Amino acid sequence: MAVAYIGLGSNLGDRARYLREAIRRLKALPGTKLEAVSSFYDTAPVGVEDQPRFLNAVVKLCTELPPKRLLEGLLEIEKKLGRKRTRRWGPRTVDLDLLLYDDQVISEPELQVPHPRMHERSFVLVPLAELDPEVLHPALGRTARELLEGVGRGDVSPIEQEERCRR
Repeated sequence: MAVAYIGLGSNLGDRARYLREAIRRLKALPGTKLEAVSSFYDTAPVGVEDQPRFLNAVVKLCTELPPKRLLEGLLEIEKKLGRKRTRRWGPRTVDLDLLLYDDQVISEPELQVPHPRMHERSFVLVPLAELDPEVLHPALGRTARELLEGVGRGDVSPIEQEERCRR
């Protein structure tokens, strides 16, 4: 089984509910086992700043799905949770990004692994380093902890456990 790390984000509606539902659906992917879930973090938007704040997290999966099939599963979950792609980096109910897939480096038009901007984004690196500070970025040869030290925590704040678990 491969180890994959998935970044989750939401900035519309009940952000925590969308993340929890996405996690539930990730657990239901065929041949996939949820290994760990980071804390949820309240973060400032990046790219397009005139939108609501995000809630972000990272999950660790063990999966038998190959990378392209896993990506298809992520896109299907986004669609079922109401994701509409109307504006690049714009507001969304849920965003699921394949960050890492074992130590593979994949560069295809529809699939880039490691995620091409993950090493620049504290909203990805903070929860990733929480789960596995020593996970290695295979293209850069640096750990999540080292990458986070390079960019800093930025405007990334853990949310209260009560809000994370509220139904």
